[in-house]
Amino acid sequence: MSSEKLTTVEELQANLINAYHEEFPNDEPTICAFAPGRVNLIGEHSDYNSCFVFPMGISVGTMVIGKALDDQENPKCYFRTLAEDLKESKSFELDITEQITPLESPKWGNYVVGVLALFLERIKPNKKKSFRALISTSVPIGGGLSSSASIEVAMCTFLEILYRDEYAYDLQLSQVEKALLCCKAEQTYANVPCGVMDQYISCFAKADHAILVDCKNNTSKYVLFHDKSLCILVTNSNVKHELTSGKFAENVEHCQQAAKILGHKNLRDVSSIDELEQGRDKMSPVTYRRAHHVITEMQRTQAGAQALENKDYKEFGRLMYESHESLRKYFEVSCAELDQLVELARSVDGVFGSRMTGAGFGGCTVTLVKKSSVEKCIETIKNNYKGKATFYQFEPSDGARSIDLKKSNDK
Repeated sequence: MSSEKLTTVEELQANLINAYHEEFPNDEPTICAFAPGRVNLIGEHSDYNSCFVFPMGISVGTMVIGKALDDQENPKCYFRTLAEDLKESKSFELDITEQITPLESPKWGNYVVGVLALFLERIKPNKKKSFRALISTSVPIGGGLSSSASIEVAMCTFLEILYRDEYAYDLQLSQVEKALLCCKAEQTYANVPCGVMDQYISCFAKADHAILVDCKNNTSKYVLFHDKSLCILVTNSNVKHELTSGKFAENVEHCQQAAKILGHKNLRDVSSIDELEQGRDKMSPVTYRRAHHVITEMQRTQAGAQALENKDYKEFGRLMYESHESLRKYFEVSCAELDQLVELARSVDGVFGSRMTGAGFGGCTVTLVKKSSVEKCIETIKNNYKGKATFYQFEPSDGARSIDLKKSNDK
């Protein structure tokens, strides 16, 4: 196969257990939590505008293993990542007897510290617990497949297990509350003005299904996606991006400005493109373009979910191409590499549709293609793409979950 070999959940766990034993000889972890990344099929830059998104969970994700420690008088938490390409420290310790604030360094730590801080707001001060946690992810970093949300949701799942097991106390954190907590952690500790889509799908993902999520009221509908003749091909442009670079925040602001000019709280409440056109003279050209994408993408996303439910793959593919063009022309978050990947995929028989996915400024494309045409698509891109792409084949996968280490160790 020409696509990358994906790290399985079992391999991820084995690597973490080995690392744990190397660092803590003669000790065993007792908690294991996993949360997947995601690929968004259609509905880009929609969640923070309270619109619709249509993602699915993928088989790669983040795993956290560890255990509770006995020190309750002066509770501290130890974190270590197995990530290899970090310039920052890979481990740190955190005193949780005082208020937890964002870390200056390492920056990656804010994705777990933010979740911990918000989670501990639900815990009585005298019930805070020391623990150690080792973290590893198989999601390509900066590729638009939501590595950050998978880290947050895996951490939150770890904490649920830790406090449930230690105190036989059911926190009764609903899946929606969990997603919102993790989203708030990224907004307030990692300083990314994201919407809730990534955390939501990491919590709610279901094998053989995509999910149409209404980000206005955080409700969702599962759509069966189980055609074994099809493949979701994710192509990584290997052009890196960082959401905190400023461009993402600027686009969020433009969307908010457009909604305010049109007399709404958010762009979800704009009734049609005609309403936008009526207010066009009151906003800057850039603000107009951003709003144009969001409003038309909302319509495309709902139509796309219906097309996939009807197994009308040709129509779904048409909407994917239309979405990419809107992201390129109106939202201006594509780039030459992503545009080339989409056009190369379009040239292959058996490809229904392709588009950039994720925040943009690089990252990945998602392509709906017949399995019989996957190798031809990969070959075409490899032979003509001006960069060096990597390829991943995904099927819809399950969401966040605990994994029984006893059963794993018995194998």
